[in-house]
Amino acid sequence: MFTRHPRRAIVSTTMNLSLIPALLSDGVFHVVVEAPRGSTLKLKYEPQWQAMSVSRPLPLGVAYPFDWGFVPSTRAADGDPLDAMLLWDVSSYPGVVVPSRAIGVLHVEQYQANHDPSARIRNDRIMAIPLEARREHSITDITTLSARVRQELEQFAVAATVLEGKDVEILGWGDASAALKVVQESARRQGRKATRRRARVLKRRS
Repeated sequence: MFTRHPRRAIVSTTMNLSLIPALLSDGVFHVVVEAPRGSTLKLKYEPQWQAMSVSRPLPLGVAYPFDWGFVPSTRAADGDPLDAMLLWDVSSYPGVVVPSRAIGVLHVEQYQANHDPSARIRNDRIMAIPLEARREHSITDITTLSARVRQELEQFAVAATVLEGKDVEILGWGDASAALKVVQESARRQGRKATRRRARVLKRRS
């Protein structure tokens, strides 16, 4: 069972991780780790199985520079939970739930369907610092990172998908407040979807 705690990372094996609340407190939200730092394999959480599954291997020579996952109870523009990367100097484990704060957002656009240029969508990535991080407290905004680190994060976003037919385009960076706004909007979008789903169920029962 998932237990709410404002500063503790949690591993859950008994519940649907996608249903964990997105927002914990003002400026703090949950991130569920899928692929840990150093992984050369992209993992994806499957709510119906309550387990991680293999999405794909990354291209040769490419590995996740930081823990990668999603913000639960959110719906991004592409219909999936909002992507998030945890910029700390350790690796965790798939399924760990990490209370975090935003430092920025990488704005990304790509094909809506692989290898299909007929439509493009946004697929922004939240950059966050775990509350339990010990050596990253001074990082409060994406501009705190060097230009070189930001450029390498951009190149990772491209390199990780280069052979998948997504045609990823980097649109730029948003600051910590812009990132938190994306999280909040994605949580509201998922909330509206859940409300509509409940309304349909009630209508069928009536």
